[in-house]
Amino acid sequence: MALSKITEIGEIKSINGNSISIKVSDTLRSNMPIIDGIVYKVGQIGSFLKIPLGYATLYGIVTQVGIDAIPDKFKEQEYSFFINQQWLTIILVGEQIGNKFERGITQFPTPGDSVHLVTNKDLELIYGGFSDDNSIIVGNISASESLTARIDIDKLVSRHCAILGSTGSGKSNSVAVLLNAIADKGFKSARVLVVDPHGEYTEALKGKCKVYKVNAESKENNLFIPFWALPFNQLIEIFSQSLLDSNMDYVRQKILEYKIRSNKENKLGIEIETITADTPIPFSLNQLWGELDDFERKTFESDRITECFLKKGDYEKLVSTEYKQASTGNTAPYYNMQRKGILYFTDSIRSKIKDNRYGFLFNPGEYKPTFNGKAKELNCILQQWIGSEKPIAILDLSGVPNEIMQTISGTLLKIVFDALFWGQNLSIGGKEQPLLIVLEEAHNYLKAGENSISSNTVQNIAKEGRKYGVGLMLVTQRPSELDETVLSQCGTMIALRMNNSKDRNHIKSAIQDELQTIVDLLPSLRTGEGIISGEAVKMPSRIKFFKASNAPKGADPKASEKWTLEKKEMEKDYKTLVDLWRNQQFNIKKEG
Repeated sequence: MALSKITEIGEIKSINGNSISIKVSDTLRSNMPIIDGIVYKVGQIGSFLKIPLGYATLYGIVTQVGIDAIPDKFKEQEYSFFINQQWLTIILVGEQIGNKFERGITQFPTPGDSVHLVTNKDLELIYGGFSDDNSIIVGNISASESLTARIDIDKLVSRHCAILGSTGSGKSNSVAVLLNAIADKGFKSARVLVVDPHGEYTEALKGKCKVYKVNAESKENNLFIPFWALPFNQLIEIFSQSLLDSNMDYVRQKILEYKIRSNKENKLGIEIETITADTPIPFSLNQLWGELDDFERKTFESDRITECFLKKGDYEKLVSTEYKQASTGNTAPYYNMQRKGILYFTDSIRSKIKDNRYGFLFNPGEYKPTFNGKAKELNCILQQWIGSEKPIAILDLSGVPNEIMQTISGTLLKIVFDALFWGQNLSIGGKEQPLLIVLEEAHNYLKAGENSISSNTVQNIAKEGRKYGVGLMLVTQRPSELDETVLSQCGTMIALRMNNSKDRNHIKSAIQDELQTIVDLLPSLRTGEGIISGEAVKMPSRIKFFKASNAPKGADPKASEKWTLEKKEMEKDYKTLVDLWRNQQFNIKKEG
């Protein structure tokens, strides 16, 4: 018997756009035919069928099976008409002309055309054709595990992508597999920047990444984000969100004066007219604190001119200058009548500078400015983050206080994107050396409807990044909390197991309408299995990701193994635990 007869399963009865209704043949001998020794199952949701049209063959994905697949005009028939009938709905996604497969349809079938099973030989054609130069292998096709799953690197990076899945679905492993595959390609100028809130990927990408971490043991691996690189509003929010508008303008003007002076004294060569309080120019925060604090505390003698000075303070050590206490009556010493009433604000500045948790921000080593604004420049930080000798740089934010996580993550993203925007015509710009930014736990600092620096910056990258060679990879377990505009900008969607219906509906709104029913498969996926759709793959594909050789930190500990070990109850260890907790550290710092 000819192979075409063996694979034939039915014929087209109705066509609605690219949605095709198929009646399965009454003479089909089995729903599980054996072809060339391989068992195929007819009518699997997400499986492929083909429609030969002479010199071209159309391919579609099964999205409905059973009574729901019957066209409405046929449902007017009596129930007895449908007894022992099987119906399928497929969505056309691509076509084969000769030995080449492409997404999209140039011609459509007609009612009466025969429909066939897709064999392994067909799958090889569909999933083949990738160039080794611009693709990576990340796993196997679930429908035929002998076939490797490839992803187009160019489309993955330039058109943005999202990796979505519930906790325990294999999300972190998938990210590790993707990034390892990129690193293993041996590109000379690959640039991947991972923003990692929990320090998950250090081990998983070992040997292929450079890690910059808050409070790192190694001096050269310390992550610094100098306060003077923050936009004015984000810097002020760290100290207080209750400054009056007039006081906000007062502080803004002070910072602007410091930046203008720093530009002049350090001969930075910036035109004064272009400098604002947002311009990333070094200035001394200690000096700002000292002058603001001193102005608020001053008291005067009866002439209202002579200061009631007692003891000089120390701006560097954050010690306030002492004055005689002001009288409560109408006698000297008098308050400074021009004071702004912002001592609570200056006290907040002092407490934040002294807080070790904020050391990466307010005491950033060589990036901390002197009183004249001299400090190591931003280009050194940028070279670390996006000019590392390793293909991947990880910014480990696990030591950043939760209350400023959004501000810090948004600031570092803004620094990188602004730098590549203004450097777009240079050899290190994004057009010449594209950059992929991976945002782990993206829902933590990319909330829907939120007007924060992190949300605004990521939205800008999603909309404009492609022009400047900056790609996004959003990784989250809660897509429903992400900004829908950003998610819709992701050209490739990798969805792993997801049980929450709200999250699944959010994914549906971001993918091709006709393929939305495939999202209903997500709860049934195995751990490490995902559905990839979009521009980086030739066809929407259900794949099983490889297992990363070094498990990410987020991998589940195996209780059955760990509990078999001898229980440790050492008094010294518990004391060390409390010391680490108090000092906001993960490891004991070695002396010397």
